[in-house]
Order: sequence, then structure tokens, then C-alpha cells
Amino acid sequence: MTTLVTLEYMATTLTEDQDRDLGAQKRLSLRLLPLTAAVALQGFLLWVPVEKLFMTDIGFDAASIGVMAAAYAALTPLIEVPSGVLADRWSRRGVLVIAAVALALTSLIGGLSYNVVTYIACALVLAVWFAMYSGTIDAIVYDTVLEEIGASQQFEKRIGRIRAVESASLVAGALAGGVLAELTSARLTYFLSVPFAVLAVFALLRFREPQLHKDQEGVSLRAHVATTYRAMIRTKRLVPIILLAVLAAVLLSTVFEFGPLWLVAADAAPGLYGPYWAALMATLGLGGLLAGRIALHRIGPLAVVTVVAVAAGIGLTVDILGVAIASQILLALLFLIASIRATQLLHDSVPSSIRTGVASGVGALGWILFVPFAFVLGLVSREQGVHVAAWMIVGVTVAASAALAIVSRAQPPGIPIAEDLTSRLLRDVRRCLMERRQDVEPQDCNETVELVTDFLDSELSTHAELKFVNHVRGCLGCSRYLEQVQRTVAELRNLSADQQLPDASRAQLMAAFSRSIQI
Repeated sequence: MTTLVTLEYMATTLTEDQDRDLGAQKRLSLRLLPLTAAVALQGFLLWVPVEKLFMTDIGFDAASIGVMAAAYAALTPLIEVPSGVLADRWSRRGVLVIAAVALALTSLIGGLSYNVVTYIACALVLAVWFAMYSGTIDAIVYDTVLEEIGASQQFEKRIGRIRAVESASLVAGALAGGVLAELTSARLTYFLSVPFAVLAVFALLRFREPQLHKDQEGVSLRAHVATTYRAMIRTKRLVPIILLAVLAAVLLSTVFEFGPLWLVAADAAPGLYGPYWAALMATLGLGGLLAGRIALHRIGPLAVVTVVAVAAGIGLTVDILGVAIASQILLALLFLIASIRATQLLHDSVPSSIRTGVASGVGALGWILFVPFAFVLGLVSREQGVHVAAWMIVGVTVAASAALAIVSRAQPPGIPIAEDLTSRLLRDVRRCLMERRQDVEPQDCNETVELVTDFLDSELSTHAELKFVNHVRGCLGCSRYLEQVQRTVAELRNLSADQQLPDASRAQLMAAFSRSIQI
């Protein structure tokens, strides 16, 4: 009888946990809906497919296009980190709203441009949009997943879906813009893109922003910036993750910026450019949907991905257009998946209070590396041809594949309380997040330090655990302290018999410790 009661209780508990998880998934989907709509609206840019045609009509040549590209590439990394710090200290939703306004201004200024100087100003405003949008969108999705689910495993899936929606919007906007320009004029596509960016602002205002990044005690701007840079430079476990993210960004930018040169070298028919570009855009959506579904931590899938990636890079050196196009599509697909993986690991490794700043800093590093790489690649392509220049891409592909192998086979870094705690803790945290989220008061650093031992010994109540977890996820100092204690405990447990203290010394230490407690 007792056994039956126990089994019934276990079944009931499991069902309740599953129901809670399903409820959390639904709430997460509904909460992300306005954000997804904003992403789709911003991706519907009608002027993108006819931009170069419009630029030529208002007086651009190869030299002035180069000046504009250089100005855009130089401004973007300068804004990336400050915008990330602003998002962490003020509001990530607010930064995304500013980005959407910048995108609306980009389309408006572009439509009003009749000369090179005005359009370069349009490109600089676009750089503001990209810098404020890129790192912020990932961080806000990650924190939303944490608030609703209590763990980050759903991040790849959720950001992948958003990327898929963004890709579909880009493709739809490109197709509609081409038709519209053919029927009317290229200039009109700029003006008609403005309302979509404005609607994105209203969609963002409907989104409920996560608050994890505001849990840390207030610090000065100088201290915040210093903490952000220290996290990037001095955290050893971040080095391979940052390397993977930067190299993946360089490869993706190279494929999208230089990919059409292979068609030019092959003297491809004009009608091939449209399907080719649509296929590249489709990789953004397909890669987003596949992210999280490929088990890169397993040797088999990881080996397949790395071998195919290197083979695709080598395929670009072959003077066969079909092979080159297939290679570009594979590279874009695989390293989009890798970049999403790197993004999750990056966010797992830093607290919410500096998450956007670190992500933006990594984005800036990608731009800083891409500019000289693109310059050299362009020179080699002009002098030796794209198939010789492709060996540069092969080199970066090999390095990125090695970084992917290191990152994927390593223990998922995460801040100490992210993924390596017991299932009981994660279950309790999820339950509290779903049922008592609004009742959890903040906890300061002093309280957190005092509770570390109780936390590791599983002696905290569920409510106290949630307070502890929420604070450590948002505080770099406390997360590092907790990690140090965990490592100390692990090292002590691994001591051999000859390294352990003698019984007499242990007794003396315990007596001294007892006296200190009594005092």
C-alpha cells in the first residue's frame, strides 16, 4: 500500500512539473511575441535589393562606395560597447527602441538623398541601428528565457526562431522591394520602409523587459565599464568562446559581402543573382531553426560539422560556380549555427548586469578584425582572383572550426549556478520563478556571501535559493566568489591521503573554529 501511494505521489509530482513547464513555455512564447514582431518589422526593408542601383543613380562610384563602407565599418564598433553598457545600466528595451528610430531615420534620409554626402549620412545612421540592435537583441532574449524558464537551455531554440522570422522578413522585403522598384522607383522603396520601422517601435513598447540586469547593486559608470572589460580580457574560459564568436562573425560578413564576386568572376547571368541572394538569406532562417537541434557537444555531429565546414571553405578555391555557391551556403549555415552556440555560451559565462556590454564588445572585435581582413581579401581578389583569395577564407574556417571543437567539447562554462547544479535546485527555482516571481525581494552582496555555504549544502529554503540565484546571476563579484568556493571544495575533495591534514591538526583547527563561532 505504501509503495502504491509513493508511486502515485511521484506520478502526480511529475505531472505537475510537466504542466508547469508547459505553462512556462506558453508564457515565454507570448512574452516574446511583441519582440518577434518588432524584429520582423525591422527586417522588412524594401530598399535593400535596389540600394546599389539607387546609389549609382545619385552619383556613387567605386571609390565613393568604398568611402561609405569604411565610414560605416569604422563607426559601428565605436558605438557597439557604449550602447551595450547603456543597455545594461538603463534599459535594453529602450536601446532597441532607439535602434528602431535610427532605422526609420535611415530609410527617411536615404529617400531624401540626392548626392553622395547625404547618403553617407544615411549609412552612418544605419551603423547606429546595427550597433544598438545586434548585441542587445540576444541579451534581452536570453534574460527573458531565464526569467520564464529558470535555465538557459531554451535560448538557442528561441533565438533561432527569432532569426528564422528575421530571415523570412528580409527575403519578403527583398522580393517586394524589387517588384516595387520595377513598377515605381527605387527612391519610393526607402519612404515605404519608414512605417515598418515606426510600427516596430510600438511593438517594442508592448514588450515586457526582463529585470535580471537590474538586480545588482548600483555601481559607478567607470566601475561598470571596467568590470565589462575585465570580464572579456581576464576571464580565461571566455577566450575560446570569444574567438569562436569573432571568427564566425568574420566568416559570415565575408560570405555576405564578398560572395557575389564568385558570380562576377564566372560571368554569371544576371538572373542568377536573385535566387543566389535569396538562398543566402534563407540560411539565416534555416540556421536559426537548426540551432540547438545539432548536438555539437557529441563527437559525431561535431566532427561532421567541422569537416563539412573546412571542405566548404576549400570549395571556394575551385573554379566551378555551382561548387562555390554551395560552399557559400554551407559556410553561412554552419557558422550561423556556431555563432548562436557561441552566443549562448557567452551569455552563460557572464552575469546579466554586464551581459549586453560584453556581447557588444565581442561584436566590436568582430568588426575590428573584419575591416583589415576584408581590405587584404579585396586586394588579393583584385590581383590574383577570388579563387586564390579564397585560401584566406579557408584559413579562417580552419581556425573557427578548431575553436568550435574546443568550445563544444569543453564543460559548458555558465556562471556557477547556471547549468551545473542539481536537478532539485533547478526544479525549485523554476517553480519559484513561475509562482512567486513578484514576491522575491532583492538581496545584497553581504547577505549572499554569508549564505554561500548554506547554498552549497542545500540548506536554503526554495524562496531563499531563488533570492540567492537571482542575485548571483546579476552580480559578477558574487558569481566569482561562489565559483572560487566551489573550486576550493572540489580541490579539497580530490586531495590524496598523503596530502590531507593529520587528525591532530584537524582537531586543533576545528577547536579554533568552534571558539571563533562562540565569540
